[in-house]
Amino acid sequence: MALPTLTPEQRAEALKKAAAARTARKELRDAIARGEQTIPAVLDRAKTDQVVGKTKVADLLKSLPGYGPAKVSALLEQTGIDASRRAAGLGDRQRQALIDALK
Repeated sequence: MALPTLTPEQRAEALKKAAAARTARKELRDAIARGEQTIPAVLDRAKTDQVVGKTKVADLLKSLPGYGPAKVSALLEQTGIDASRRAAGLGDRQRQALIDALK
């Protein structure tokens, strides 16, 4: 499927929107790192909040203090969650398994 041809104004608007989304995801990860947000609370918002929903679960977990790539990979494998899964794409069982594994 070919991408639609955008006018320069449409392209600029799309770039601006993408930059805002990246900034919002970065702020979310920073809030998790500071302890202002918890993973269970963030995952509860995943279905309604587009910023949270489009964030990869692995990126959310890497934001936790003490969780690096190796620990996150092991946790995702233990809970049966694919590394490329986004927060909104988690099923109820996967979300609960992840929350239980973090306790």
